[in-house]
Amino acid sequence: MTELKNLEQELGRFRARLWAAAGFVLFCFGLLAFRLVVLQVVRHDDLANRAEANRVAVVPIVPNRGLIVDRNGVVLANNYSAYTLEITPSKVDDVEATINALAEIVDIQPRDRRRFKRLREESKSFESIPIRTKLSDEEVARFIAQRYRFTGVDIQARLFRHYPYGELASHVLGYIGRINQREAQAMDDWPEEEQANYRGTEYIGKLGIEQSYERELHGITGFEEVETSAGGRAVRRLRSNPATPGNTVHLSIDIRLQGLIERLFGDRRGALVAIDPRNGEVLAFVSKPTFDPNLFVDGIDSENWKELNESADKPLLNRALRGTYPPGSTYKPFMALAALNANKRRPDTIIMDNGVFVFGGHRFRSPENERGGAMNMRRAIVESSNVYFYTLANEMGVDLIHEQMSQLGFGRLTGIDLKGEVTGILPSTDWKRKAYRRPEQRKWYAGETISLGIGQGYNTFTMLQMASALSTVVSDGQRFQPRVVREIENVVTRERMIPVREAIDSLPLKPEHTALIREAMFGVTQEGTGTRVFAGAGYLSGGKTGTAQAVGLRQNEKYVASRVDEYKRDHSLYEAFAPVDNPRVALAVIVENAGFGAMAAAPIARRVLDYLLLDIYPSEEDIALVQQSRASAPVGVARKASEVPLPKGTDAFGADVSGPTAPAVPSAPSAPSAPAVPAAPAVPAPPPASAATAATAAAASTASSPRGTP
Repeated sequence: MTELKNLEQELGRFRARLWAAAGFVLFCFGLLAFRLVVLQVVRHDDLANRAEANRVAVVPIVPNRGLIVDRNGVVLANNYSAYTLEITPSKVDDVEATINALAEIVDIQPRDRRRFKRLREESKSFESIPIRTKLSDEEVARFIAQRYRFTGVDIQARLFRHYPYGELASHVLGYIGRINQREAQAMDDWPEEEQANYRGTEYIGKLGIEQSYERELHGITGFEEVETSAGGRAVRRLRSNPATPGNTVHLSIDIRLQGLIERLFGDRRGALVAIDPRNGEVLAFVSKPTFDPNLFVDGIDSENWKELNESADKPLLNRALRGTYPPGSTYKPFMALAALNANKRRPDTIIMDNGVFVFGGHRFRSPENERGGAMNMRRAIVESSNVYFYTLANEMGVDLIHEQMSQLGFGRLTGIDLKGEVTGILPSTDWKRKAYRRPEQRKWYAGETISLGIGQGYNTFTMLQMASALSTVVSDGQRFQPRVVREIENVVTRERMIPVREAIDSLPLKPEHTALIREAMFGVTQEGTGTRVFAGAGYLSGGKTGTAQAVGLRQNEKYVASRVDEYKRDHSLYEAFAPVDNPRVALAVIVENAGFGAMAAAPIARRVLDYLLLDIYPSEEDIALVQQSRASAPVGVARKASEVPLPKGTDAFGADVSGPTAPAVPSAPSAPSAPAVPAAPAVPAPPPASAATAATAAAASTASSPRGTP
């Protein structure tokens, strides 16, 4: 039997389903419309900004680091371009295996691996770390051909810092290095504007001028806006603001003189600081031995670091700034001036010197070669009478000595424009109470005062303090903060600015007192311990020799240098100023463990004064004798200093840049340009095809670099 369908019922069901489907479709369209309103109206501004941010990448353009030049324009620190092979650890599955595979293509030495390991420990995983620097064109080509094999490995064209004269003046220049975690944390406390200026910067000054004038040398960071694809690939540059290179820092030192002094020291240890008392400019700032700052630029390897750090000669110690020594007899002129200022002794007061001063049962001796006899103040300085100054220290007492000497800058920071200066020790009863813990150590004993008069005991000062104090005395109390930087030159406008110097009040020294001290020190060079060294000098100078104990001797113990370990022998010191009537230079020099002041230190001082006042450069024969502590007055045929070639220097690729004249600082800056839009897998722009001279590197430093200056 056939069942007949109810058409009305079926039609009703169909209509119900149709209306349900239509309602569902309308509901969905409603949701879409609602969502569209939310996205296009409610959240329009926010989403538009986010879309723009995804489309446009803002890339910082790190400025090229400024040049450092000497007072004559000789380039002492510049930049050079080179290829680097870099690995981003976060993008590499097995870093060690990747390095082994790369070693089959380019030369990777064990020192490169050690440096990479150390840098990786100091860096974040997403940062690009160099495994090789200074790649040749052939090595670059070999890697590019197999680039597809190495995810997370790329070649970059970077600008590197270079010091053409290597070890010469390294303690003044300092060096740069990668920003470590401690420095990065310290940067978090900087003002927001300064933090923004260091975005993208990977290297910072660590020591010397590089550290102290970091802000001037760094420059102003630029930026570029690059349109990117959904995959993050750069499509085109939208706009850019080029970086401004760092300023050029002009030093007050003469690199030719600096090189001469370092040669005169030879293999010996010591320091020399020469200051112009008329304005505080540092004319020479020497610490020996030195080190090569180029070793630190892209990360020093462990072998070189161990050699420098564990050397008994301590080449990393800036002896001029941080080395403290007992001043020995070079302290006596200052003691005499202190006595005059404090009205503790008249110039004509006579003290009998019989070679020994007895106090509390202890015998304080004088040198065996001291003539002794009746001593007034002038003769006591000329002949370096220990007994005279023993009695003077006893009469003044430690606290009065401290009061008078601190005014001259002893035991205080000089305020030089280099970081890391130390104060040394100018003892007092208060100092000793704070310096020691046990009650018996904190008490000041009267016998401890005696040796202070001859620059021994607790006295320890830097050569910088000695030269600064002498500068104050010979200029009748006029004081300046010593300055190594003479001018700062704006690399764009070429305007030169003298750094701001803190005003220091002059000391109220009586002219008749300072005149007596100058005349007595002049007598040292005419009839005293400096006579032979300054014989025949074409100018009149004042000076004072000094011999300071490196280690103490027991009572009645006789000092014999040949029987003492080298590092325990006496130090040789000399301080000098010239010309006598209108001093243009005041200096202090120490040669460690070299004995009598007239044997080692005074000959160096004589050659420095000859250079500065007479434009005289010593003969090679004379330099050799000074290095051996066998010189007095100069010998051989001297040369005109201004005509002597510069010290030997090389560019980053080993080419000689030395010559009779200074490599010129570029007369006009190159127009800063933004870097090319990155486009994988393009090869970076090549560095100079041939070894660049210092002048070429200097000119290159005025152009912008996308990677900064390691």
